[in-house]
Amino acid sequence: MLGIVIGNAATIATIGIGQGAQVFVENQVSELGSNLLFILPGSPEAQRRPVYSPQTLVYEDAIALAEQVPLIDQVAPQLNSSTLVSYRDRNVSTLIYGTTPDILPVRDFDVASGRFLSDLDLQRQRHVVAIGSELAERLFEGRNPIGQSLRIDNLSFEVIGVMQPKGSTFGTNLDETAFIPLTTMASRLVGRTSPYGLTVTFINVAVRDETQMDMVKFQVENLLRQRHAITDENDFTVSSQKDIQERTAAVTGALTALLATVASISLLVGGIGITNIMLVSVTERTPEIGLRKAIGASPRDILLQFTIEATILAVAGGIVGVAVGGACIVLVSNVTSFKAGVSLMSVVIATGVSGALGLFFGIVPAQRAAKLDPIVALRSA
Repeated sequence: MLGIVIGNAATIATIGIGQGAQVFVENQVSELGSNLLFILPGSPEAQRRPVYSPQTLVYEDAIALAEQVPLIDQVAPQLNSSTLVSYRDRNVSTLIYGTTPDILPVRDFDVASGRFLSDLDLQRQRHVVAIGSELAERLFEGRNPIGQSLRIDNLSFEVIGVMQPKGSTFGTNLDETAFIPLTTMASRLVGRTSPYGLTVTFINVAVRDETQMDMVKFQVENLLRQRHAITDENDFTVSSQKDIQERTAAVTGALTALLATVASISLLVGGIGITNIMLVSVTERTPEIGLRKAIGASPRDILLQFTIEATILAVAGGIVGVAVGGACIVLVSNVTSFKAGVSLMSVVIATGVSGALGLFFGIVPAQRAAKLDPIVALRSA
């Protein structure tokens, strides 16, 4: 039974946790906003094999999109870099967003105290920064950070604002990030790496009407193809929330199926174990089988007896395995952000498969028992 218990528990837990991970990712994508488009550098093919980060989008592309596509509400380019942020003797390695004031409404960020970046900060390339709530706590430990100076990559920046808590998105804790003007980021921290303008990591686009997402996507692609003088494959990728959800659902679904397949191998091992133990049982109970046959039991009766025993072993192991797997899922739900759940279908399938395995692997020992000669069996007593 132990093999069946482990196999069922692993299968149930894997499927449940996989479904929880899928729901978690879908919720993360939903929080991005249903009216957003994300423009990333590199073709869709390059996105699948990111050996290096292509640099094909520039700040001027974002300006052109805002000015020339009527259905676009707001555009917020981003230039990201991971670096060290310091205040006195405290150091934190975190993600820096070089961006524009439009990032607030586009990504639904809010300022808790102070102010956010302004257009004037962008034009004058000021050394100002708005920091996440957790970053503020780690650096300033309860003191008011507004007006204080911290160092980003050995450059001094004045703290002008603290953001409202936002949580994590795709593994990035937004409450530990810092926001500085995009122009300052490009000129002082990462440098200008493109001859065509100010390189950006990606561009966030907010669409006025969610029902026009496909139309806006088409217009964005056409405009960028014209600006980049593209005649063949795009050197950028435009994705909507729906596109990201479909891709992540496909990935998490495939991983769940793979893990469940690996876990189900334990069921096969358990079935083989049942065959072995039933063969031993037949050998040990040879006198019993001979006695039953001597008093009138048919080969069919013996076959049915040992088949039922094997099936009961497998089904009992399956039920215990379902309980253990369910307990694992509850534990994972309590200690992680994955809200995993026990699928009724997976329980039914796992228990049914266990019974089928017991029936299948119990046939050989049962047939061996049914074919025993009663005289030979009684003599071995």
